[in-house]
Amino acid sequence: MSGKPRLILASASPRRSALLRRAGWSFRRLSVEIDERPRPKEGARAYVLRLAREKAEAAAAKAPTARLAILAADTTVEYSGKLLGKPASPRQAQAMLRRLSGRRHRVWTGLALYDPEHERGWQIAIATRVWMRRWTAAEISAYVAGGEPMDKAGAYAIQGGAAGFITRLEGDYDNVVGLPLAGVGRLWRARQSGIGRTIQAHRRWISL
Repeated sequence: MSGKPRLILASASPRRSALLRRAGWSFRRLSVEIDERPRPKEGARAYVLRLAREKAEAAAAKAPTARLAILAADTTVEYSGKLLGKPASPRQAQAMLRRLSGRRHRVWTGLALYDPEHERGWQIAIATRVWMRRWTAAEISAYVAGGEPMDKAGAYAIQGGAAGFITRLEGDYDNVVGLPLAGVGRLWRARQSGIGRTIQAHRRWISL
């Protein structure tokens, strides 16, 4: 994958950077700030896609002279129809883990690839089902005390200390980490084939 063109990654996440670098992409990071509060009655899929689009567009506005494609992502955990984002406090992290303990949930990542030169973007949402074994109260307390859950959707890191609590997974593992590389590839191919087409030229964002 050494021949892949360069990107702008609209994220400060070291996990997303590591995944993208592992796959051979050349990129530079550009951190952006947006309002990540969900809207009333907004489902997980719509939520992560909207935030990914807003991050990509915020990055384009922050670097108006850039001509590189901009990749943005947002990940959330969905359990019983409720969104579990990053915990705001250790107490909230413990509450999230108690909710997920011994149950199945879904991890959603929205990806957005925006081409500032053509003012057009491509988006995709990917879901992975995850089963957790039951946590004891002591295990939850120790895990939260270590600090790892505090910047993770759902308050856990599958690639970190929570790995031993995952009993089953259906879907893309990298999606749970925060950047499904297969989805990134699909977006890039769609961009390559879509540039120059007029059939969808009136659409700012194209869903895959």
